[in-house]
Amino acid sequence: MTPPQAVLPAVLPPSLATERHGDVAVLRLARAHKRNALDDATVLGIETFFAALPGDVRAVVLDAAGEHFSAGLDLGELDERDAVEGMHHSMMWHRVFERMERGRVPVVAVLKGAVIGGGLELAAAAHIRVAERSAYYALPEGQRGLFVGGGGSVRVPRLVGVHRMTDMMLTGRVLDADEGHAAGLSHYLVDAGEGLATALELARRIAGVSPMTTFAVLQALPRIAEIGPSEGYLLEALMAAVSSSSTEAQDRMRAFLNGRGPKVRP
Repeated sequence: MTPPQAVLPAVLPPSLATERHGDVAVLRLARAHKRNALDDATVLGIETFFAALPGDVRAVVLDAAGEHFSAGLDLGELDERDAVEGMHHSMMWHRVFERMERGRVPVVAVLKGAVIGGGLELAAAAHIRVAERSAYYALPEGQRGLFVGGGGSVRVPRLVGVHRMTDMMLTGRVLDADEGHAAGLSHYLVDAGEGLATALELARRIAGVSPMTTFAVLQALPRIAEIGPSEGYLLEALMAAVSSSSTEAQDRMRAFLNGRGPKVRP
């Protein structure tokens, strides 16, 4: 692993730490003593990080200090709110996680230990998830008389299905790393201590993808999945035409045709 470079130029709360590895940035939850529970300062700091991300950063790794990714909402944040205040608080989380999910750069999350409640909602907003075998997943809101409020009702069913999220919410079921991986909560499952190195390697590979292709995958692909087939085919055709017309794409295709490009291997 290459030594990290200078910290990103953004004023963040002490609950977040950053570092750079070339064109890959690392954003690290740094509240290990709280199992990286998410308070408002941390959530808003995530928004600041992505808003201030330098243009030469091509991928982000979302990591966590200590043994846990995130135990969810910091219960100290559960002030008494009326319905309107609660709605605006939930929509603030939506805005922040949307900035990450629909942002400029792909995000690879490193999951370990507790990935529960708001922590699972945050993880679900990442584009690729690497889980260590210590990871476990839960949505305990249902057992506490609550409902998810950080976008979980939209993102988690897309990963595991409504039926499985219903089970987690109503029974308090906890999925271990193998069950979560089989359900679709992680893309890669690795041994303890290997999550960050794996995520950095994936992020470096992602950083080498054409910017136009990255844009199409992050911006067009999820929208195509949400619209009807006819509209989806049209949007696909438009993005395919724009991507293939770029100078970089043409250079890469010429390199491949001339035997200089990488070939797909098992």
